[in-house]
Amino acid sequence: MIQIDELKFSNDGLIPAIVTDYATGKVLMLAYMNRESLQISMQKQLTCFWSRSRGELWLKGETSGNYQHIISIATDCDRDTLLVKVKADGPACHLGTESCFAYPLYEAEETEAFSFEALMQLIEGRKTQKKEGSYTTYLFEKGLDKILKKVGEESTEVIIAAKAQDKKETIYEISDLAYHIMVLMIESGITIDDIKKELASRHVIDKKIKQEKMT
Repeated sequence: MIQIDELKFSNDGLIPAIVTDYATGKVLMLAYMNRESLQISMQKQLTCFWSRSRGELWLKGETSGNYQHIISIATDCDRDTLLVKVKADGPACHLGTESCFAYPLYEAEETEAFSFEALMQLIEGRKTQKKEGSYTTYLFEKGLDKILKKVGEESTEVIIAAKAQDKKETIYEISDLAYHIMVLMIESGITIDDIKKELASRHVIDKKIKQEKMT
């Protein structure tokens, strides 16, 4: 186990801390710690940083309620960077997004395989960094009522397609519904991880019920 004295703090006494979601591995934010904030983080099991702009300790979530519960802290081979895995109570970014890294700068033509997490990040970017002509930005600008109306319309389209037993059309309409549901999730501050945890809790309950029936 590495000791704090083995870490290489900068000349101003700081060390960068990369914060990731322990379940998904998603990078949430980058902040800085000094010896005191690192010790507080380990004692409280909550992320505590040093604010370079304010020149003071900063317990994440103390004012917003978006605490980050520490699962583990590791350092790299050079001992000059920390990797902090957390279970977050809410968005990491002060702008309300799950991650501070929601603003694409460059994407290769051959991108990674599709993932719901990547799509959510793209949709988040359309809310925080509005793009002219973007349908997603349009939905966020119109607000919750418009988003809910679209969710209702797409749900109806799914029902119609499924009732007609048209598999291709049903897949198309479910995809439309899934997209609008994700827009609603972001508007409501709900993450994919929130849904995963809820479904996982139901799965555990289902297994307990089955076990009780067998006994």
